Amino acid sequence: MATVVIDRLTKTFPNASRPVLDEVGLTVGDGEFLVLVGPSGCGKSTLLRLIAGLEDPDHGGISIDGTDVTYLPPKVRDIAMVFQSYALYPHMTVAENLGFSLRMSHTPREQAAAQVERVAHVLALETLLDRKPAALSGGQRQRVAMGRAMVRHPKVLLMDEPLSNLDAKLRVAMRGELMRLHQREATTTLYVTHDQVEAMTLGDRIAVLHEGRIQQVGTPQELYHHPVNVFVAGFIGSPAMNLALGRVEAGTDGPVLVLGGHHWQVPTALLDRLAGLNTDTGHDVVVGLRPAALNLGAPAAGQADVTVTAITVEALGDETNVLFMPPFPVPDVIRAGTGSTDTELTAMWTARLAPDVTITAGQELTLALDLEQVYLFDAGTGVALRVDKASCPAA
Repeated sequence: MATVVIDRLTKTFPNASRPVLDEVGLTVGDGEFLVLVGPSGCGKSTLLRLIAGLEDPDHGGISIDGTDVTYLPPKVRDIAMVFQSYALYPHMTVAENLGFSLRMSHTPREQAAAQVERVAHVLALETLLDRKPAALSGGQRQRVAMGRAMVRHPKVLLMDEPLSNLDAKLRVAMRGELMRLHQREATTTLYVTHDQVEAMTLGDRIAVLHEGRIQQVGTPQELYHHPVNVFVAGFIGSPAMNLALGRVEAGTDGPVLVLGGHHWQVPTALLDRLAGLNTDTGHDVVVGLRPAALNLGAPAAGQADVTVTAITVEALGDETNVLFMPPFPVPDVIRAGTGSTDTELTAMWTARLAPDVTITAGQELTLALDLEQVYLFDAGTGVALRVDKASCPAA
């Protein structure tokens, strides 16, 4: 096990308009499982390749267990990497694939056999040791790829979307396998994924990247409940946070939230959380609401209501998601924050309703919006408005 420290790491590829990684700083604790998330092209896989020594940075540094490895060759970094494509040798058996790195490092035969046996037992591969990859299922191949990485007891384990080629049911099973393995081995791990559920269930902490920069680092709960900016708010969570452009104005009874043609009194609970709204009014804000903060029926205290038309209804068994176009403006700044260029898609809002609700596409319905759960961001900078900035740590 080891601590990984990444210091102002920058990487630019030829003919690129901007760096793929721009002054990235990050510390991964000894034995920590850290997940890297972000849209395609944000630099996640490049960061792994730099740590592994498969690419050299333009500047910045990487240290592992206190040793500067920035320009050391991969073979001396004591790192193992699991790829999306498994990368197994098709002409070798499972046992030969597991033991390949040990043979290359001239590990004594009896010791190598014992290490292969141990890993095969941990990953339930004992009955498959004589098979070749072509005779294995996708999940079995992935377990072999993980075993090959684990067999050397590396200081750091890097995983680049290792479950993306598996079907949905197998992904769930393999997530559980990964959690069990990490609890048992406690190897310092950096894990790249596009899957929100993987990130939220596997990571001790999550680092969110966008355009080569780290936006926020924190526990899954910190990122979900305390996003530092519009991008993180729109990226973390499934379904994503609903976003719109609004305005906070002074009213006779306190601040008023303006969304489109709607004027709603800011509830006391929100004022307690964002005390500055009492004195800082008269500016544009990005307003965010999680889908669970929208419900059917008349509004209660601290709530407001809107009448909308259902566009799509997703009956998922344990919940019903209703997608609709809100009567609020969703400008370009918000689409940029969500990482999408699809105007209509990113303008839609989602309400997460009870599973027994019967809604059909095209149906008009009234939704209550829980204004006490509103998130507010500065419309110019995208930065979250909050009282206690220390409650939401960022990199």
